[in-house]
Amino acid sequence: MMNQFKITMKNKINLITTALLSILMIFTANTFAQEEKASPPRTATGGAGGSEITIKYSSPAVNGRQIWGDLVPLGEIWRAGANEATTFETSKDIKVQGKELPAGKYSFFIIPNEGESTVIFNKDTGLWGTNNYDSSKDVLRVNIPSNQSPTLEERLVYEVNYDGVEMRWEYGRAFIKID
Repeated sequence: MMNQFKITMKNKINLITTALLSILMIFTANTFAQEEKASPPRTATGGAGGSEITIKYSSPAVNGRQIWGDLVPLGEIWRAGANEATTFETSKDIKVQGKELPAGKYSFFIIPNEGESTVIFNKDTGLWGTNNYDSSKDVLRVNIPSNQSPTLEERLVYEVNYDGVEMRWEYGRAFIKID
């Protein structure tokens, strides 16, 4: 009887040890899975021009790199984020920099330049970066002022305000007026 008790106790200890190790492994795997991605997905929402605006993008970090004119070349189309092309959705017709943009969802691109950049709203959504970008599907192109900021913005940020959208990254800043 005593021998049988020892075996049963030994089995219980092994079972408890196995259960604790399993819980520890699950906790560790969960912790690693929750670490932030290099360019985590972000969503900016708000009201502008009487419409609900939603911008979905991946937010890359500066990580000590030169962004404008290096990582993101000037004068070339850029996906306005990382990974998939950024999307811009408006619930109602709006005016962007004084030009009409119908309600809908668009891929959103930027051609950055010093002093003035071009923003593009393209009806072909679901693109990876600028792969398969087709300018014939552009719904609207407008020029916006490109500015410098004295403050470093480590991650790409879009912010929807009552009168437009602000984009900040590294020392670059741009504002898109929406009526």
